[in-house]
Amino acid sequence: MSKLQQINDDQLVQRFFDHDYQDRGVVKWQGFYLSDHTAALKKQAKQEAKKYPARTQQSVEEIAQVLSEAYANGQTVSVQLNNRNLNGEFLPDLVGKVIGYEDEMVYLEGQQGFEIGDVRNIERGSRR
Repeated sequence: MSKLQQINDDQLVQRFFDHDYQDRGVVKWQGFYLSDHTAALKKQAKQEAKKYPARTQQSVEEIAQVLSEAYANGQTVSVQLNNRNLNGEFLPDLVGKVIGYEDEMVYLEGQQGFEIGDVRNIERGSRR
């Protein structure tokens, strides 16, 4: 390549960047986020925005009655515990079939056991 040709090429490139090229700035970097990463961020934001309102506090007798009937009939229940997160908001309901209970512990299918004294409200069916 001759020296003259290289100068013309350099001028051509410089002219292109000076007059024709439009830098999109930050926009060009947004495409580098992976779709599964953005989906996970959206899911997390949606979950954090979800609120679980306090339901009526039931007596231990009412709770035991619903648990007993659900256990006998193989029904699904939705349980709101008195537990709260760090912001003082109620946690999502525990949902599942009652598969057993022993002393003060209750066990739902697919869930860890919980104490009957921690239950705020229990309903037949799913609230999800």
